[in-house]
Amino acid sequence: MIYTVTLNPSIDYVVEVEELQLGGLNRMTRDLKFPGGKGINVSRVLGQLGAENTALGFLGGFTGRFVDETLTKGGIRTDFVTIQDDTRVNIKLKHGDETEVNGLGPMIREEEAEELVHKLSRIREGDIVVLSGSAPPSLGSDYYDRLTSVCSTTGADFVIDTTGEALLKALKHKPLLVKPNHHELAELFGVAMETQQQLVTYGRKLLDMGAQHVLVSMAGEGALLITADRVFHADVPAGAVRNSVGAGDSMIAGFVGTLALGQGLMEAFRTGVASGSATAFSDDLATRSRIEELCPQVNITEW
Repeated sequence: MIYTVTLNPSIDYVVEVEELQLGGLNRMTRDLKFPGGKGINVSRVLGQLGAENTALGFLGGFTGRFVDETLTKGGIRTDFVTIQDDTRVNIKLKHGDETEVNGLGPMIREEEAEELVHKLSRIREGDIVVLSGSAPPSLGSDYYDRLTSVCSTTGADFVIDTTGEALLKALKHKPLLVKPNHHELAELFGVAMETQQQLVTYGRKLLDMGAQHVLVSMAGEGALLITADRVFHADVPAGAVRNSVGAGDSMIAGFVGTLALGQGLMEAFRTGVASGSATAFSDDLATRSRIEELCPQVNITEW
């Protein structure tokens, strides 16, 4: 089983206006509502790929019910902790450019936090856990460390897609995959990245610190997969970018889902890049048909 963990889910409310007038009345030309959060995005794309998975995390209030019901209708198993506060709403305002206004997130009480730790403690060796996104401030700075420790203790593989200290602390537990983009990798080590070779050098530092695989996304320049003894580069398919939300999550879903379905590392890399591109070229997350269409366009070369 693949489990995804989203500590701060949301409803992503996408609003389109022809022209934004600050301080005046604006009328929508279109609006969309999606269950949001990085782990939830991973679950939704895994579902498109036919990879069975269960979504975990915290949900509360009428907004939380919308997220849970939408995922269930989409064929995704859910096992969220019910919390007292409402799940947040994130606004994606599209007016030529895209402006994001993200909610703060709910207060997570101690007993609610402990319940998620207990749920995660039931995973087993052979399972894969995807831990994605930021944590609400009420959980404290060490909560991700607790969750990765649980994964390590049970023998399950885990993927972590977060930044900063939480990522660095997770490395000692030997994650199956980490996926910084090129900006996040530079920020993590406090350096300026001017070449792909620098990305490889610092990606290898993450391997030295415990990661099993490092996947570095580079927007239009493709992606790098760095393993203990090899480095691969994938080109991205050609297409018009329509959506910046969820492309990295889709890449993780394509990679992890393909591995879980018993296919090899290169096919996982190819599907991951195709999945990220399929989301970038769509209004919502990638669909199976779009991923399958783009996979043959992903060219992989070994450095």
